[in-house]
Amino acid sequence: MKPLVITLISFWFLCCSTDKEKMLAAESDAAGILSDEAGVTGIVISGKENSYTFEITVQSPDTGCDQYADWWEVVDLKGNLIYRRILTHSHIDEQPFSRSGTDIPLAKNTQVYIRAHINTLGYISKVQKGSVESGFMTAQLDVEFANELQKTEPLPTGCAF
Repeated sequence: MKPLVITLISFWFLCCSTDKEKMLAAESDAAGILSDEAGVTGIVISGKENSYTFEITVQSPDTGCDQYADWWEVVDLKGNLIYRRILTHSHIDEQPFSRSGTDIPLAKNTQVYIRAHINTLGYISKVQKGSVESGFMTAQLDVEFANELQKTEPLPTGCAF
């Protein structure tokens, strides 16, 4: 009798679970991706002091406009926003992806974090830390660091696809 009950319960969960249960499972999957793989994975720098171009590579758990990396940003070690590159669409089939930002006003020896943001999940803890002069290395940053910047302009105005 016990195997039949277990089978029926399993069947109910697989076939009859609520949308909320499915959403919780999807959030759990996304959180797993965030902790394992997602974040800023590379940086290429060109240009001159106070007018750099950064090409940033981001790995993100994009599923479409419902969940996607909506920006990457350069933040000093005190939490001041130096530059933000708005991303206007999801990158489901392009992971990881790279996007450039230009005219970044940064002195060559200023230490900064480069981090990414997911529209529904907030900041990703895997960042790049360093300076143009000394180079950048992967680091972990508390997702609550300078969290108030999520409300600072410029902000995305929508998602194209």
